[in-house]
Amino acid sequence: QVQLVESGGGSVETGGSLRLSCEASGYLSSPSTYCLSWFRQAPGKEREGVAAIDSDGSTSYADSVKGRFTISQDNANNTLFLQMNSLAPEDTAMYYCAAFEGCTGLLWFGRNYWGQGTQVTVSS
Repeated sequence: QVQLVESGGGSVETGGSLRLSCEASGYLSSPSTYCLSWFRQAPGKEREGVAAIDSDGSTSYADSVKGRFTISQDNANNTLFLQMNSLAPEDTAMYYCAAFEGCTGLLWFGRNYWGQGTQVTVSS
């Protein structure tokens, strides 16, 4: 059973920073062979892909977060990170960690696993 557990969410003011973490366990193979990603969903909106890091280490970002968010991973500890800087109220959402069998940029495919989410709230 693959498990993804997010942490690091919270409430910050506009311009602040947060670092989200996602610990992975139960992989049949190394998590570095998956496309690890962050998604978010704001109230009343569809879930959207924010950032992805492919098995070759290449990263992709949604236009709305480019230059502000950075996705990274610590393979030794099976942990995925999302460093979020210059946060704005429109970044307020539930953030989810996900692992897909593969991805091309921000197009995902194959079997996928999801965490329960961590809430990020940015006040103006």
